[in-house]
Amino acid sequence: MYYRPVNRSIIHLDLDAFFVAVECLRNPKLMGRPLIIGGQSRRGVVASCSYEARQFGVHSAMPMYLALQLCPDATVISGDMEAYSYYSHLVTEIIADSSPLFEKSSIDEFYIDASGMDKYFGAFAWAKELRRKIIRESGLPISMGMSVNKLVSKVTTGEFKPNAEKYIEPGTEKDFLAPLAVEKIPMIGRQTASFLYDMGVRTVGTLREMPVKFLVSAFGKNGFTLWKKAHGQDDSPVVPHNEQKSISTECTFEEDTLDVKHIKSVLVAMTEKVAFALREQKKLTSCVTVKIRYANFDTETRQAQIPYTASDHVILRTVQELFDRLYQRRMRIRLVGVRLSGLVYGNHQISLFDDTTESIRLYEAMDKIKHRYGADKLVRATTLGIGRRARTEINLFKGAIKKSRIGK
Repeated sequence: MYYRPVNRSIIHLDLDAFFVAVECLRNPKLMGRPLIIGGQSRRGVVASCSYEARQFGVHSAMPMYLALQLCPDATVISGDMEAYSYYSHLVTEIIADSSPLFEKSSIDEFYIDASGMDKYFGAFAWAKELRRKIIRESGLPISMGMSVNKLVSKVTTGEFKPNAEKYIEPGTEKDFLAPLAVEKIPMIGRQTASFLYDMGVRTVGTLREMPVKFLVSAFGKNGFTLWKKAHGQDDSPVVPHNEQKSISTECTFEEDTLDVKHIKSVLVAMTEKVAFALREQKKLTSCVTVKIRYANFDTETRQAQIPYTASDHVILRTVQELFDRLYQRRMRIRLVGVRLSGLVYGNHQISLFDDTTESIRLYEAMDKIKHRYGADKLVRATTLGIGRRARTEINLFKGAIKKSRIGK
């Protein structure tokens, strides 16, 4: 149960062009130059870019060939997720040491609930000092917005970054949001924005004037959420930060088996489930572990470090290699398990530095179907032949995605 005072003080912190800033910190010669981070091949994707590159129209998730057409003099770097993870944890520790309550919403984004601090020294003054501390101790640029809720604070940071320090006074949220384009509101993507544009709704102010019943009829339950956001309303709490250690699942067979083809099919289905769970949580993994328990209860595991990813095909390849190296005793198997660890926050695009726009769109389409109809409704053909009994076994661990958490 969260206590929500009438006028909360919610701070949003967002590291400016985070990947680019880390690369410039490691190599100061890159400062001030158009820089693109992403897949090196022509069919690769832009994971991030500098503000100098953005002036040419380059943006994240853009095909690399198009980005280089717009900005042919740009320097392209493949990216280093281990370095980005290190600096993300560094900033997290600085915030944790100073903040009463904070939430890490992505690898480079944070919320802090500073409600009540105005009694002592002023929440905004405290937030500015924290921002200066982060810049001083990490060497990274970071922007900050503050308001009465998470929604307005996030939009504020986005509007005034880079190098932002902005406070939206209580009661002025509607005036601040009104002239902004509708796509500035979180949850309004390209499709929703296009639909609103076709209706003549281009600004948040116009969206606010739409009858709530009309929005509900047009967008379902999301229509009411849109109406609330257009009015600057958001009572979602800042959730205390916990660092998730792993996502894992296991399958115990009804009968001990030597059928390697069957076992591998089950591993494929398991891997699909944990990888989908990873993407649902906007996480990436850098370590894959496979476990085997034999009929005599001997248990063996083997793990491998991999580049940060959330892609089925990358994780699955590693799972299959680990199983082949692990299963040498030719004894009946009682249980198999898959665990993903070394987790960091990140979206699907940044996990595919060397992949293609086609791959990203395919995963987005697959995840959309799984999210709507269930993870079991879209599976690889290799799992279709495992039989009804095995399908039941897999369903048994559907809810067994284990989350080991540690405190702040």
